Amino acid sequence: MNSRAALFAQAIRGPILLITVGILFALHQSGVLSFFQTWPLVVIVAGVMMLIERLFVPRGPNPGGPRL
Repeated sequence: MNSRAALFAQAIRGPILLITVGILFALHQSGVLSFFQTWPLVVIVAGVMMLIERLFVPRGPNPGGPRL
């Protein structure tokens, strides 16, 4: 995977989290769900975004040297 994909994953992290929080607040205001019951979704989305970033980060050389 390349560093371009990693940069893209980092760039969309903030907007994705803002959209998620906005949707949860909209659901709270409409009376469908309480935000206090759905806030763990924000933590899950943040974790998934971090996982995606880690998948796309290019791996550098092994600092401990080659393994045999």
